[in-house]
Amino acid sequence: MLTFQDQRDDYSGGSAVMSEKPDVDNVEKGGTEGDVPETFGEEKHTRDLLYAVDEVPPWYLCIILGFQHYLTAFGSTISVPLILYKTFCVAEDKVGLGELINTIFFVSGLCTLLQTTFGVRLPIIQGATFAFLVPTQSILALPQWACPYTLAEKGLVNLTDYPSIGSPGHREIWHSRLREIQGAIMVASLFQVVIGFSGAVGVVLRVIGPLAVTPTVTLIGLALFPDAANLAAEQWYIALMTMFLIALFSQYLRNVTIPVCEYRRGKGCSTYKLPIFKLVPVLLAMVVAWGICAILTAAGAFPTDSGGWGYKSRTDTKISVIADAQWFRFPYPGQWGVPTVSFAGVFGMLAGVLASMMESVGDYYACARLAGAPPPPVHAVNRGIGMEGIGCILAGAWGSGNGTTSYSENVGAIGITKVGSLRVVQVGGIIMILLSCFGKFGALFVTIPDPVIGGVFMIVFGMITAVGLSNLQYVDMSSSRNIFIVGISLFFGLSFPMWMKSHGNVINTGSDVADQILTVLLSTSMLVGGVLGFVLDNTIPGTPEERGLTKWRSVDTSTSGAVAGFSVYDLPLIQPLLDRMSWPKYFPFCPKFDPSVCSCRRNVTGKNHSKDNSYQTDDQKIGTMESNVAFENDDTQL
Repeated sequence: MLTFQDQRDDYSGGSAVMSEKPDVDNVEKGGTEGDVPETFGEEKHTRDLLYAVDEVPPWYLCIILGFQHYLTAFGSTISVPLILYKTFCVAEDKVGLGELINTIFFVSGLCTLLQTTFGVRLPIIQGATFAFLVPTQSILALPQWACPYTLAEKGLVNLTDYPSIGSPGHREIWHSRLREIQGAIMVASLFQVVIGFSGAVGVVLRVIGPLAVTPTVTLIGLALFPDAANLAAEQWYIALMTMFLIALFSQYLRNVTIPVCEYRRGKGCSTYKLPIFKLVPVLLAMVVAWGICAILTAAGAFPTDSGGWGYKSRTDTKISVIADAQWFRFPYPGQWGVPTVSFAGVFGMLAGVLASMMESVGDYYACARLAGAPPPPVHAVNRGIGMEGIGCILAGAWGSGNGTTSYSENVGAIGITKVGSLRVVQVGGIIMILLSCFGKFGALFVTIPDPVIGGVFMIVFGMITAVGLSNLQYVDMSSSRNIFIVGISLFFGLSFPMWMKSHGNVINTGSDVADQILTVLLSTSMLVGGVLGFVLDNTIPGTPEERGLTKWRSVDTSTSGAVAGFSVYDLPLIQPLLDRMSWPKYFPFCPKFDPSVCSCRRNVTGKNHSKDNSYQTDDQKIGTMESNVAFENDDTQL
């Protein structure tokens, strides 16, 4: 795993290893930029990345690795509509469910492109968020939204009084419920847009240190263990086999290369060595495990009884989805009708927005660490949160029935594949858009057995947990103060939300809206643990060295000389134009944003750091607490 200390060693001596493309040796031998070098596995030991955030693999690897990101996000994305379809009263309308699944994938791909291009500009997939599930269920649990088909299953109503499933009348029933959620998401997401682009998130980040980031990122992985465990428990042998295959490909065979033929114009055919196991270990493991499950299914090794252990490992239990899915359908805004808005719905959905924001900030730090980028500066985080708000508005307009957020599992996939290229994730977003228009292709991957997905999640979520814990390298863990903060924030961050989920009606303020907001917030592990760690770290006395702030900031600024430096967070195309202007320094989402101009404290040197149109220095980039720091070297540029 690549840590900040590994990166800092790479950057020593003023020349960053990351500034050298992985194909340098091949280019010198007459190859073209982007080709995989023959000496791929012989790089400096401290460089653990195959492709950093600002490097572009060959086009065919971009497609393969982008498709792997699509597969990694597939399980979580498709699980949201599968959880909510009964809440929406879709019932057994499989055609409608297929349309909903395609819509949520289309929106995820669209928001991924927006986030990676104009948002935080990190290789991070945007997908359906679980933070909106509880608010959605709470809103549609109101008496006026009771589903007659669900009530009929309980014997409370007679279905003869209602339209048949799949008829236009039935579709209008679940369309009306979907429109209510659409309106709530769109209006509530305006709050996220304002928080992001106004810089309010950046202000908070000035006082966030490793003791606050550690529980936030760590609990992202730990809180997901029930989902992975439940899927793996359907057949532990298949899940363990999948985990073994990922470990085999990504660790034991990582330096094994295979000869691949290529054709170059004017040079004919040649070969180069491709580290296939290091590039696509997750995809290879899923395909192999899937194939083994298909063989065992044909051989009759798994039970045919739906209640038998191992039944979910069969590859023929969901085969009807392929036949029922449409060949082609293009999702479009307003496809379910004009969204409706209610006061209770908007405020109930705000809880999901707040929880999603905290989760995403932690994902940004984890993704930057694994992709070889410096920690995201405040302007990048501001844009990221603001762009996620715009993405949720688009999700509401398209009618996905959910919002969008940063995907933790895809961040973990970067740690496994060692490919943090921004272009790869952008290609993955394009693949999500294209494949969402072909219903039968997406339905094919619904047949992946649950234990296989559970085994993949075991590895990926574990990577996220380890990334969070790696932030403790900056903290003095011999201090009883820090041990207390880490232990309490992690344990309470797991315990209290778990209790809240099993006692959903324990909060009774007299206001349904307030109850919904508090329930969702207190049921989110990364929010509870992160806030607790933040409060304790900023209230319990401790020196900057003890809290890890000194090393935290020194490592941040040491990355500014690399190619994968702060320039990766610049806006595309228009950045040269912004560099010639002075007004962007007043806007918290612009790369030239200067926190000192918004502070009442004057710079002690009296220097005007905006006298030219150069970028900010590193401390301005990361938004440190000292807005009046003296910058002795005004020539520092990125």
